[in-house]
Amino acid sequence: MSNEDYLKDISEIKNLMNKSSRFISLSGLSGVLAGIYALVGAALTYYLVIEYSDGTLILDGWVFNTVMFILFMIAFLSAATGILLTTRKAKKNDEKIWDNSSRRLLLNFLIPLVVGGLYCIIILSQGKYGQTGGLMLIFYGLALISASKYSIGDIQYLGYIEIVLGLIATLYPGYGFWLWVIGFGVMHIIYGAWMHFKYDTK
Repeated sequence: MSNEDYLKDISEIKNLMNKSSRFISLSGLSGVLAGIYALVGAALTYYLVIEYSDGTLILDGWVFNTVMFILFMIAFLSAATGILLTTRKAKKNDEKIWDNSSRRLLLNFLIPLVVGGLYCIIILSQGKYGQTGGLMLIFYGLALISASKYSIGDIQYLGYIEIVLGLIATLYPGYGFWLWVIGFGVMHIIYGAWMHFKYDTK
């Protein structure tokens, strides 16, 4: 057997090991759409707060409740789009959508995300608005880094960016909204497009 045959066999074994331990059918396009949802939601939130709340978000006002609904819809649409496009990509690649690797991915993603979400709800109930945007970015970044061990490793870099933006937002609370827009909106679009052209178009 020639050296080329050995290298080919090693490459095939490596690919099989990656497929068995990592869920690699995440859709880059779903990231782009999630970013668009975030930008649309941010624009609606900005309009509501400026026009109907004099630039201040009040905890028990209808504007606050509407903003919370908008955040929920962004999360719901992003999750639904991600599941739909990832399922379609998995079927195209003849990969199982629900196996040990996808379960590990989901578990490692959800633990930091759920903890962060609960923490944000707690501080919102205490009227501490300024830190919320930064904390959302930080916990989301931690969730991406945690999940990257069981998926496409490149998503960890988006996680690092989200954490840095979150730390800046906690340092300068007055810019938290705009840094949230950059992190969840602009960065998702840029990173999702890059992932799409790197992995999905092959």
